[in-house]
Amino acid sequence: MKLALRTSLLALAVAHAGAAAAQIVPGGAGVGDTSIFAPLTLLPSPSLVRTGAGAPGSRYWQNRADYDLTATIDTAAKTVAGHMRLRYTNHSPDTLRFVWVQTEQNAFRNNSLNSYVYPQDSRFGARGFEGGDVIERFVQVAAGGREVPLKLRGNETVTKVDLAEPLAPGGTAVLDASWHFSVPEHGADRMGRDGALYEIAQWYPRVNVYDDVRGWNMEPYLGQGEFYLDYGDITYSVTVPAGYIVAGTGMLQNPAEVLPPAQVARLRQAATSATPVRIITAEDLRSGAARPRKNGVLTWRFAAQNVRDVAFAASPDYQWDASSWDGTLAMGYYRPAAADNWHDAADQSRMSIQEYSERWFRYPWPQISAVEGPISGMEYPMLAMENHSEDKYDLYNVVTHEIGHDWFPMIVGSNERMHMWQDEGLNTYINTFSEARRYPEKGTQPVRSREEMDRVENAQRNNTDHVVDVQPDRVPPTQLGLSQYWKPSAALQILRQEVMGPEAFDDAFRTYIRRWAFKHPTPADFFRTMEDVGGRRLDWFWREFFLENPKFDQAVGSVTPSGANVQVTYVNHGRGVLPIRARFTFADGTSQDYNYPAEVWSTNTAAYERTYPLGGKQLVRITLDPDKKLIDIDRSNNVWQR
Repeated sequence: MKLALRTSLLALAVAHAGAAAAQIVPGGAGVGDTSIFAPLTLLPSPSLVRTGAGAPGSRYWQNRADYDLTATIDTAAKTVAGHMRLRYTNHSPDTLRFVWVQTEQNAFRNNSLNSYVYPQDSRFGARGFEGGDVIERFVQVAAGGREVPLKLRGNETVTKVDLAEPLAPGGTAVLDASWHFSVPEHGADRMGRDGALYEIAQWYPRVNVYDDVRGWNMEPYLGQGEFYLDYGDITYSVTVPAGYIVAGTGMLQNPAEVLPPAQVARLRQAATSATPVRIITAEDLRSGAARPRKNGVLTWRFAAQNVRDVAFAASPDYQWDASSWDGTLAMGYYRPAAADNWHDAADQSRMSIQEYSERWFRYPWPQISAVEGPISGMEYPMLAMENHSEDKYDLYNVVTHEIGHDWFPMIVGSNERMHMWQDEGLNTYINTFSEARRYPEKGTQPVRSREEMDRVENAQRNNTDHVVDVQPDRVPPTQLGLSQYWKPSAALQILRQEVMGPEAFDDAFRTYIRRWAFKHPTPADFFRTMEDVGGRRLDWFWREFFLENPKFDQAVGSVTPSGANVQVTYVNHGRGVLPIRARFTFADGTSQDYNYPAEVWSTNTAAYERTYPLGGKQLVRITLDPDKKLIDIDRSNNVWQR
């Protein structure tokens, strides 16, 4: 992994990881502040592009990618043939002489980097499949419609395309390409096929992001790290055998051409129905009433506005349910064998977009689709892929997680290939609210977050905790869930409930989404926005939860009577600091809670002393973090007993 020290927040980890929790000694010689509270001075400098407040600046820019695409599935050969016309607009201040495009099917070639990094039979392994993009044509459409063949240079899962003429700031290049590839049965658990069913993603040469942070982002696609893409409008068509049903990103443009009148009428009914309408039933599949004809091919046409990608699924066996929330269609597609769980998927999808819209940011697109298939859980704009699942609870956890990704990173377009936690961690956190809302009998939101904290505590006890802000393909696969999902989510719970307070946190979190909707935020933009709107400097918090991996261990030190008072020393055995939550219990059965912010450790991260008047009561017990709202690897030292 390239660390990109010039701009990446990993520079902070390099600068501070392993540093002793030294205190600033007045008059000391030559040693800078290495404590957990030291300012994050290596954050990228504010500019007119990205401000010190964490907002896009007056000169913020990002490029735009608009596509017209066609796909044809050959079910006999198990291939996809595609054609693309890309209109790439350069909003940067730089003249571009080449572009990089993503040719990610090359991950499934023999001797690919993916095959060397991940075991063949692992989740992200290529499973020995011999695939890859075969580009047949790649031209630039110049003035007057003249087509100029372009020079290509492949580099694993990215390809350099030399432009026929420089692309000046404000200009648009029109590129035209044709290609095909064999569809892997297991496409690194991101796409693939299962019998007659196809889930197709990473299927066209998507232009890489050129941004103000790193220039061209051309990190290879290996499987564990995901995607980083520009926004635009995309139209596409999918040609399949006439018996197939297609679900995809965007809105279906020609329902009357691909559906019988009865199904078209049901779909129209679903657009205003809060309860699921069965668009295609199991009986429709058995009788053939689900399709306008059985022979030949049909072409399904879709259109999507302001999206960063499109994907689709196709099967001759899909049942199809749909409902709506506030004018947005929520749909579920599944084979009859999965109906025991999936009959509720459309309503699960509906509740997911309702929860995230009401709590954080309004869902901006006209539909959301959950599709059943072999992929265990994967997200694309307006499309969530899940498998059969164990039961309705398990299915909802996956459905609402993949739909939550429509907020992170489909709306808030962070760089998943560099900072996976910025989409997975934030999404995992908002999932705890959705899961608790749907099935409270399986745990309230605090209970679900506590489970994530328990995982972090166990990892720290076992020395298997990892720094969060590292490139995801460098994270051991067995630790991916902990470092990129649960630990960031647990951190946000502590930040909301114990550090900032729900009102300040929610205000800042919503502002972050609003500021960076359909844009490209970095971790620094998130950190700065949370501070700017929340009204609190949090250098220590970002360092300990995202840029380092210190342990947390508070303890009750000494308890010393002093006349009518008692003097208590709280001890911090780890480098990480957290608020102090102390409960005093008295002989008469009453108790008193004392709460102190984490900043009380700022001048001495090892000890904090307070004197308390007892008012004639006899103190019999002190307990730290009695309600288990924090992370603490050794709770045996959290209690003083008289």
